[in-house]
Amino acid sequence: ILLDKDGKRKHTRPTFSGQQIFALEKTFEQTKYLAGPERARLAYSLGMTESQVKVWFQNRRTKWRKKHAAEMATAKKKQDSETERLKGASENEDEDDDYNKPLDPNSDDEKITQLLKKHKPGGGGLLLHPPEGEASA
Repeated sequence: ILLDKDGKRKHTRPTFSGQQIFALEKTFEQTKYLAGPERARLAYSLGMTESQVKVWFQNRRTKWRKKHAAEMATAKKKQDSETERLKGASENEDEDDDYNKPLDPNSDDEKITQLLKKHKPGGGGLLLHPPEGEASA
């Protein structure tokens, strides 16, 4: 028995054997909650108190929920990024619809230049109209 500095009993943490933990984990896989009689039977078969089994299950559920929440958050992040990627792709498709519209070469110079700059590497070096004073080749 351990005593604290005031001479009172100090609570010690129980150490469970590998066999006890294995049996507890196996039971936890099957059911996350134990009713009283099931808890009593399991405690008796493992040489533990019902209280120990109860607390072990409470702690194990907390650990399971945290892990499950983290997995759900990761899955949601992945789904959100995929949604954003698809959304971006559909926005590009909308912008690419500009290619399918007929252009008037005499009045849509600015629009043509913007499309060329946007979709050609190097910013679109194509001149639509020669600068004033230069003859076209």
